[in-house]
Amino acid sequence: MEVDGRPAAVLAVGDTLRSGSWRALHRLRGMGLEPVLLTGDGPGAARAVAAELGIERVHASASPERKAEVVAELKAAGRTTAVVGDGVNDAVALASADLGVALASGSDAAIGAAGLTLVRGDIETVVDAVRLARRTLATIRVNLLWAFGYNVVLIPLAAVGLLNPMLAAVAMSLSSLLVVGNSLRLRTWRPGRGAGEGGAARRPAPARRPAGAAW
Repeated sequence: MEVDGRPAAVLAVGDTLRSGSWRALHRLRGMGLEPVLLTGDGPGAARAVAAELGIERVHASASPERKAEVVAELKAAGRTTAVVGDGVNDAVALASADLGVALASGSDAAIGAAGLTLVRGDIETVVDAVRLARRTLATIRVNLLWAFGYNVVLIPLAAVGLLNPMLAAVAMSLSSLLVVGNSLRLRTWRPGRGAGEGGAARRPAPARRPAGAAW
């Protein structure tokens, strides 16, 4: 704005980050995950957002096809990929990733392409979803250990006559009960900070961002 040909005021317009974005990325890093920013915004806006969130790998001015190419490059390098998006331009990348995560508030195209849709718009639910998935996978592994342990050890012993077959049958029933009981422990899981997410950290001062910066 100018008055009599001299600058009198400056008006800056820009998008704000989603609530909880910085905390979510901090928690994901604590879980050993590396964030990558894929955005259709220009380089200036992308760098500003990346600086505020502490993201080192940035792909700006990315078309839907380019986003999918980056996902393919990461997979070719042996990385397991997960894409979080809510726009039409994210649909291709969501479909090509190992896991596509869409927000319920996003476009129908993103929701249809994703393998997981988060009902709440809070970006930190992404972290909770990863934690729950890891907890579930650990439970499955323990269940397989119990199931195969009883079968591998006791059935051969019963087959060669070293163990009463009735005892082997009872042991198999007990293994099934243990598997069910271990699985039911997932009902006690609650969202929130889990082990291995790192300690608390102070959020750096926000960086200045040009108009159009978003995440």
